[in-house]
Amino acid sequence: MELSESVQRGLQSLADPSSFDQSSFQALVEVSFRSLLSSHSDPGVLDQPELKHIDQILLKQTHTAATTFILEAVKHNSDKSTISSCLEELTLSPERIEIFYSAYQKHKKELERLLASIGRCPPHITDVSWRLQYHTKSAQVDKVNEPFYSISLNTENGGSTENINFTCTTEQLQDLVGKLKDAAKSVEKASQM
Repeated sequence: MELSESVQRGLQSLADPSSFDQSSFQALVEVSFRSLLSSHSDPGVLDQPELKHIDQILLKQTHTAATTFILEAVKHNSDKSTISSCLEELTLSPERIEIFYSAYQKHKKELERLLASIGRCPPHITDVSWRLQYHTKSAQVDKVNEPFYSISLNTENGGSTENINFTCTTEQLQDLVGKLKDAAKSVEKASQM
């Protein structure tokens, strides 16, 4: 797992027993997991009684480092040996590593769901249905006599499904099909490189 220098420094400060005793370490780990899982940001999340004696700047740096490490560990689906070796390199004691790992195991599934729900991935098209219709008349013109297509794309994104419905003329549909073919060719070329 690649960690920035600031995250490494923050975790090393968290490992220092003179800065964080066992109870304040445990409180900070729990607060870090809770802050990631809460649906709204709580400005008083670091106002725990166990953390009152710690310098606020140091507290914020270590909290940021801990949350970054947690997210990286979940993102990489890290196991106990990976987390342990990484934290050992940053001079955390075996007791502190065990405290961290037990909290990680407790919250891992929730964090995986949280990370899965975040992203810029567009919805995946799972099914398409279409229907040919015919305009015979409109409000402005008595006779239109032109076909159009009603298209419904069934999409899925992060476990939720949605239907995208639109209509288009024959020319617009031909243009859409041409663009989809071009996109498919581009993806095929990119995968062969």
